[in-house]
Amino acid sequence: MNLSRLDLNLVVALRALLEERNVTRAGQRVGLSQPAMSAALARLRRHFDDDLLARVGGHYELTALGQVLLDRTSTAYDVLERLFASQADFDPGSESREFKLVASDYAVAVFGTELARVVHEEAPGIRLRFTQPPTTVVDDTATLLSTTDGLLMPHGVVSDFPATDLYQDSWVFLVSDDHPSVEDHLTRQDLARLPWVTYQRTYDAPAVRQLGMLGVEPRVEVSVDSFQLLPLMVAGTRRIALIQERLARLLAPLAAVRVLEPPYEAVPLQEALWWHPVHTHDAAHIWLRETAARVGRRMADVRERPGSS
Repeated sequence: MNLSRLDLNLVVALRALLEERNVTRAGQRVGLSQPAMSAALARLRRHFDDDLLARVGGHYELTALGQVLLDRTSTAYDVLERLFASQADFDPGSESREFKLVASDYAVAVFGTELARVVHEEAPGIRLRFTQPPTTVVDDTATLLSTTDGLLMPHGVVSDFPATDLYQDSWVFLVSDDHPSVEDHLTRQDLARLPWVTYQRTYDAPAVRQLGMLGVEPRVEVSVDSFQLLPLMVAGTRRIALIQERLARLLAPLAAVRVLEPPYEAVPLQEALWWHPVHTHDAAHIWLRETAARVGRRMADVRERPGSS
């Protein structure tokens, strides 16, 4: 495929046509007349050798190829938009733009809140949008990173993309304040016999994979899609939960739970900001990465001070 022979404006038209499934509405959306949008559809049909939109009764439906192109076109549009939004210079004090970061509720609670505070103080025109990672984040990381500004994720889950380290965290366990059979510490036997509540993708964490090497198979009773729900699912029950220490200390006062150390040397968590190589030399993205790294260093400094937890 020779891209130099293609009109990239057709990407805009294709996306509008596939999403609106109506020539007139698609034209209104992108500022083209109905005849101009019809001409764009004709060119797209010739290129793909497919109708893309097929009339069924009084409306249009996507063909099989049109359905395939629907998601691909959205991804391509986002990549092109980010590519051509790249800047040689960036002044955080005067710029106005939005950064989209994919992050779990854990990462937003312990890191995103502090990042948002710093951005608010230093770059009042900058907006941050945090979205939850999809369940396919490990299987299709490239597509996810191509449509966002960054992914907050620990090392050991994703790889092969540029990243900057942010901060370190430890793994701890939560048990109910009134747990009938756990006192001041957990044993490996407790981990095997007690029911668990887990985050939906906890199995991706090296600390959980480590349990398998120790011969412990967690008996999962409840699974949730939010780390912040773990204390509520533990309080008043016999369940246990593996959770990041920074989040555990933050949430423990809100639920009747205790924080206990693991009965094994759990692999620490190293949180990082991952990005697509297309952003590497973009001035705005460089500022975002440097700001995130600075916030991460500040978190480490606070934790290392005497008396800090």
